[in-house]
Amino acid sequence: MTAALAPGLKHQILLTVEKHHTADAYGNPGVEVFATPALITLFENVCGECIRPFLSEDGFSVGTRVDIRHLGATPLGFEVSAQCEVIEVDRRRVVFRVEAHDGVEKIGEGTHERFIMDNLDLFLQKTREKFQQG
Repeated sequence: MTAALAPGLKHQILLTVEKHHTADAYGNPGVEVFATPALITLFENVCGECIRPFLSEDGFSVGTRVDIRHLGATPLGFEVSAQCEVIEVDRRRVVFRVEAHDGVEKIGEGTHERFIMDNLDLFLQKTREKFQQG
């Protein structure tokens, strides 16, 4: 991890709601609105992108906690903006405040936590060992 990752850092991304983002696509037949799992993914993505420039060359981050509220239904074709702000940095742990809007209303809010990792091979080796134990 490089220096300068600190509270106050903000980032935003946009997403147009498509069929594969809907509750219908996630197994809730006929409910063609932006799904909660898609909102969580959007929050994970905006936070991951936010800190990516501050990671070492081989660094990456993984989500470790999500605490959100999905406040409103968003139809197909709407553009959703997701914003994050770093609110805490504790060594490799980074906590974000997240919020999403669909152009009409706020549709989601909460917090997300990510953990910064520096060695993908070691991370995956531990997973392979778990697989062999299972």
